[in-house]
Amino acid sequence: MKTDVEIAQSVQTKPIEEIAASLGVSRDDLHPYGRDKAKIDLSVLDKERKRDKPSRLVLVSAITPTPAGEGKTTTTIGLGQAMAQIGESVCLALREPSLGPCMGIKGGAAGGGYSQVVPADSINLHFTGDFHAITSAHNTLAAVLDNHIHFGNALNIDTRRVLWPRVMDMNDRSLRNIVVGLGGVLQGVPREAHFDITAASEIMAILCLSQSLEDLRQRLDRILVAYTVDKQPVLAGQLNATGAMMALLRDAMMPNLVQTLEGTPALVHGGPFANIAHGCNSVLATKMAMHLADWTITEAGFGFDLGGEKFFDIKCAGNDLDVAAVVLVTTVRALKMHGGKKKNELTAAAPDAVERGLPNLERHLDSIRHFGKRPIVALNRFHHDTDDEIEVIRQYCQSNGVAFAESNHFAEGGRGAVALAELLVQEAEKDQQPLRPTYQREDSPEEKIRAVAQSVYGARDVVFSKRAKYDLGQVRAHGYENLPICIAKTQSSLSDDPSLLGRPEDFDITVQQIQINSGAGFLVVLTGDIVRMPGLPKSPQSERIDVVDGVIVGLQ
Repeated sequence: MKTDVEIAQSVQTKPIEEIAASLGVSRDDLHPYGRDKAKIDLSVLDKERKRDKPSRLVLVSAITPTPAGEGKTTTTIGLGQAMAQIGESVCLALREPSLGPCMGIKGGAAGGGYSQVVPADSINLHFTGDFHAITSAHNTLAAVLDNHIHFGNALNIDTRRVLWPRVMDMNDRSLRNIVVGLGGVLQGVPREAHFDITAASEIMAILCLSQSLEDLRQRLDRILVAYTVDKQPVLAGQLNATGAMMALLRDAMMPNLVQTLEGTPALVHGGPFANIAHGCNSVLATKMAMHLADWTITEAGFGFDLGGEKFFDIKCAGNDLDVAAVVLVTTVRALKMHGGKKKNELTAAAPDAVERGLPNLERHLDSIRHFGKRPIVALNRFHHDTDDEIEVIRQYCQSNGVAFAESNHFAEGGRGAVALAELLVQEAEKDQQPLRPTYQREDSPEEKIRAVAQSVYGARDVVFSKRAKYDLGQVRAHGYENLPICIAKTQSSLSDDPSLLGRPEDFDITVQQIQINSGAGFLVVLTGDIVRMPGLPKSPQSERIDVVDGVIVGLQ
């Protein structure tokens, strides 16, 4: 069996100008990065839409992830290729991978098998430099803040109440908590600080939610970076750092155009994690894809409880977006794990374990319906899945009135997902209810958190730590209580305990801390033991990455 790299190398991709032309984008609107990738100028959004059909947005998400893998991004790519095969005008809208997972546990995130976006090695590593620009912009603000304190502290910032961290695009647990300014008077003012990973940074969220350069500027200006000695907010705009950050982020604001192995256009832009950030690609890329094609297929992860909820409650609710359909990816392997099987037991047929794992699928289907949407279950087939195991899932969907399609896109590319594509077109023709958000903006932060925990996770209640209660007081004192919420929670469970698989019951969600991301426009709610700077595993993927005969290997 060929590796993903070998498959990608065997396919002759089209020049990026040809991919752009298929969307009606002229060479003048491209900023090429070599032969196979380019940025699209934002001015394209101001031009008249050339499509006759109304644009339809499709969300792909998944059940609760397991080490067995669900293939959400691979399914999204395969579905996009299949839509093109059945003659539909389609453009994918995906997130950019972070170096942290690429070097850590997950490996690459450009799809797999015959459903990949290419050039995969570039996309997984430096790509067009967006992550570097976001990291630089974020750390510029951190440097300006410390410099302001060093040279007299005219804003009277309380160095014990500096909120703005530094970031880097790598899993590095040693930088979670640090002390800066050591070494004497000339080195700055000593204080405690910390690092987040770039994918969880507020600048990443701001870039992904901004609708224009002017919107970007306004969001950067209102970032809350610290409090004064009198406990008043200090905003980034007061530090005169916005212009420099704008300069660093100007090019990063433009969506990146690439293609799948079958030449289907894909906009890959922005990369917030869903467990510790809001888990969606940029609003600009999504709207650009909708402007250029009849169908836009996007993904939000990890599971629907994280990425899907934030996609609807943050991205859609704040940007006048709605979907024509929701595709929920599941696998026999993952359901077996939710049904009690260990990772080394997944190749043996076990229809009973699949059945025991169905409650996890059911919980996510209930959540999709909670938003007023009709779900489609996509079974991402693995070669050792048996017909009896698949039949358990098919029968469950049939008996519960849920659309179901088996997909073999990993092994067959778009051809293997044609049944799923045809089902999607069929389901999208049916009347869809408008989006029903989980909460209203005027609800209190506690009500919003409880609504998500109970309606989407299935929690009994929410417990607020002493620190979280203090943070809520700050939220109210400074007028941020109407912001939406972005819950940071383990991706491995519907609860905040990663060991609880399946569909846990009678559990509480414990809120440890609440951070104000006033530039991004939401409150980050930290639950359980979640951290915003992951660590590398004992045997990281970086140990298997290398360059052989000039070719990067080991990313996937």
